[in-house]
Amino acid sequence: MNISEDTKLLYYFRKWVNITEPEEQIILSSFEETSIKKKKDLLVPEDTCKYIYFIVKGCLRSYFVDNKGVEHIYQIRMDNNWISDLESFFSQRPSKYYIEALEDSQLLRVSYERLEQLYMEVPGLERYFRILFQKAYINALQRLNDTMWESAVDRYEIMLKEQPDMFQRVPLVYIASYLGITPESLSRIRKKK
Repeated sequence: MNISEDTKLLYYFRKWVNITEPEEQIILSSFEETSIKKKKDLLVPEDTCKYIYFIVKGCLRSYFVDNKGVEHIYQIRMDNNWISDLESFFSQRPSKYYIEALEDSQLLRVSYERLEQLYMEVPGLERYFRILFQKAYINALQRLNDTMWESAVDRYEIMLKEQPDMFQRVPLVYIASYLGITPESLSRIRKKK
């Protein structure tokens, strides 16, 4: 791993837990560097999700395709975020999702088996990932609630406020899917602003 990748990954661990220098080395040796080109898939339905990915640089989306052939975006993640299909990862059963790179992306990944070992070797990481997974669960519930109770305009404004760079890096058709609206509706909302 190069210095910037090391620093980024460790920075996010240190935000929530104390880790020693020897533990840092264990962590760094447990993550593998990988990269993926734009429009390529990290995961496809029926494959088991074997890794959790830390996005050093890049942008990815996870989505599923319904029985009518319509894509539904579940996650859009950019630099310094995590992406995976946690249901498949933890159950070690086949996924229902695609994970696709929207940009050429540099990633660090850890396997299910190695993560379980890391919990034993670096106990603080169990706390870190518990917090991370709790936040992921809360975010998923919040998105579900927002879709049911918030207007499309409100969902758009929240995204614009919280993730303005997404509008520079992600095609609007994907943002519309993520917001649960049609591209035409998103276009109308943006014209009124």
